Amino acid sequence: MKQYFKNTWEGLYTVFVGMIITFKHLFVPSVTIQYPSVKVPLPERVRNRLYVNMDDCIGCDQCARACPVNCITIETVKSLPEEDLGKTSNGKKKALWVTKFDIDIAKCCYCQLCVFPCPTECIYMTDVYEFAEFERNNLIFNFATLTADEAEEKIINYEKMMAEKEAQKAAAAKAKAEAAAKTKKEDNSTEKNNGKEKDSE
Repeated sequence: MKQYFKNTWEGLYTVFVGMIITFKHLFVPSVTIQYPSVKVPLPERVRNRLYVNMDDCIGCDQCARACPVNCITIETVKSLPEEDLGKTSNGKKKALWVTKFDIDIAKCCYCQLCVFPCPTECIYMTDVYEFAEFERNNLIFNFATLTADEAEEKIINYEKMMAEKEAQKAAAAKAKAEAAAKTKKEDNSTEKNNGKEKDSE
């Protein structure tokens, strides 16, 4: 019986103490923010989602080589001599078509090592940190401005140009070989004629 009253008292006492703590917190100002309508201001050097300004990208592949987790994939194709790709904002002439520039944000460790080697400063960290997705593939961001058909066309044009150059080289080498053979033949016939003249003397 004594134990029963003791347990009852302890139960009531703990509820009383809990209510005191609860009432005490009712009058304390809230320290939480009403997210997402209110957001915490971010530090100046915050590192979040990457962004690439393709108008300034020259396809040098420096950022992809600097990435420690290989989350950047770049594919380029050389432009034709008659094509003008324009210049970057700092005056650097573009020579490559960037057919693919993908960043897999799911792999990114936000180290910012890809930002510093870029000669045109086209890749940088933004303050965007809300980019959750249901599908992992949706975290692969494609920054290339060319469509798949346009990229394929650029590749085909470059391959055609290289094939033409190879054909020209082969034709030039063949012509050179024929000229050398002709010269050798003429030299041989001259030597034979000279030999016959000496014999007749």
